[in-house]
Amino acid sequence: MTLRRTLLATGIALAAALGTPLAGAQTKPIHLIVPYAAGGPLDVTARALAEQVKGSLGTVIIENKPGAGGNIGMDLVARSAPDGQTIGVAAVATMAINPWLYSKMPYDAAKDFAPITQMVRVPNVLVMNADTANRLHINSLADLIAYARKNPGKLNYGSGGNGSAGHLAGEMFKQQAGLFAVHIPFNGGNPAQLALLSGQVDFNIDNLATAAPNIKSGKLKALAVTTAERSKLLPGVPAMAETLKGFQIDTWWGLVAPAGTPADVIAKLNKAFTDALKAPETQQRFGLLMAEPVATTPEQFGQFMTRERARYQDVVKRSGAKVD
Repeated sequence: MTLRRTLLATGIALAAALGTPLAGAQTKPIHLIVPYAAGGPLDVTARALAEQVKGSLGTVIIENKPGAGGNIGMDLVARSAPDGQTIGVAAVATMAINPWLYSKMPYDAAKDFAPITQMVRVPNVLVMNADTANRLHINSLADLIAYARKNPGKLNYGSGGNGSAGHLAGEMFKQQAGLFAVHIPFNGGNPAQLALLSGQVDFNIDNLATAAPNIKSGKLKALAVTTAERSKLLPGVPAMAETLKGFQIDTWWGLVAPAGTPADVIAKLNKAFTDALKAPETQQRFGLLMAEPVATTPEQFGQFMTRERARYQDVVKRSGAKVD
């Protein structure tokens, strides 16, 4: 046997013994499934990170698989081989809300995924139509609460649909503030925002990334952010928790792999993506999207999703929302 053949045989034996693919197999691209349409915040941030991790993970191909509130894409992730070659973007809707909103789920959010890291936290903001706020002399969250309590049912709020994050945030607000406002569901976030801008609805709780341009233009009045503390992304606007103690609700998303993915593979993915999330260029780019990068350990992200599922179970039940 020639020296070359001997070395090759040794390499194959070592690879088999260690369960490690050969160098050629390591060039296979990673498929990152985004369970929503292209162009949205989840898609944009996923593509930004895919570029950042090229040096450590190689090519990451983004695949948009929208439908059924994100369930179609996440089901594809759950059914993929647990080898680290297919991962997905898990969002508050797919992991914490949909399990209670849909009577039949194609996957088990608690068991079918291995957490990698949280990616992003986007503050939500309670916004009013600026003309409505001026007409009703509402300049703060306390003013809104006082008016709604004195005039039950006269105010309404819009959302992207029954069971959407905006709907459930509104229900949490109504319950904690002790007021009644009429919920008007729309077919998506954009129609809900247009209804607010045109004065068809009085207020919405929307994510800051979507609401920011109209806040800056003066068409919408920001009364409070829903983060536990004030957001540096919207200076001068108080947190709802300053008026309603303990109130906190964020839009978030992160990365998961199929359950059963080996721990060393998860660790490698975690390091690559958390390093990318901490990079100055990522901080700057996400900041332009009004999104805050959040790098966590797999354990921290898993525990966070468990807490969020438990919290939304009660919220969805009280709202009465169902989509099937």
